[in-house]
Amino acid sequence: MVPANLVIAGWTGRDEAALRRHIRELGAIGVKPPKITPIFYRVAANLFCHADEIQVSGPDTSGEVEFVLLAAPDGLRVAVGSDHTDRKAETIGVSLSKQLCAKPVSRESWRYDEVKPHWERLVLRAWSDGELYQEGSVAAMRSPEDLLSRHPLEPGWAMFGGTLAAKGGIRPARVFRMELDDPVRQRRLAHEYRIRVLPVEG
Repeated sequence: MVPANLVIAGWTGRDEAALRRHIRELGAIGVKPPKITPIFYRVAANLFCHADEIQVSGPDTSGEVEFVLLAAPDGLRVAVGSDHTDRKAETIGVSLSKQLCAKPVSRESWRYDEVKPHWERLVLRAWSDGELYQEGSVAAMRSPEDLLSRHPLEPGWAMFGGTLAAKGGIRPARVFRMELDDPVRQRRLAHEYRIRVLPVEG
């Protein structure tokens, strides 16, 4: 599915203490706190991709593993994706930073109704150059029902659902791998992509 419109849900953490830690984590690199939480950023739909390699401008970008909701013709589906973001631009404006990078997403997805009964058992993980970078339950973020009640998806739209704090702090990588693990059905959605850094000439 290639979405007609793409939404990035931000600051979606259920745990207020963890949310404040993430705000401080980004504040440490100069990112202003959000006006409201959660917040919904609109970005160009053509950033959504299944690429094995993305090109970025300069060395100051990094991935973020997230569950991705897809309003598909056969109903709501779930994939795993990376809200790859320009951290230098993020200090200027979050909307700008999210617009500057491709958003790789797994080619496979699951029907949401298949995982809804055990949704909070699902686990997100990401590796930065082979080192565990993020790991935690999707229960750390607001549920799909909560997000969609605040920002409904029309048919053909997609939404990234929010991310977890990075282990050891936010940092760039040459290779980013991510997965959504379903321990109940014993299956995983996964995707890996390389980051090619382009020179900044001015």
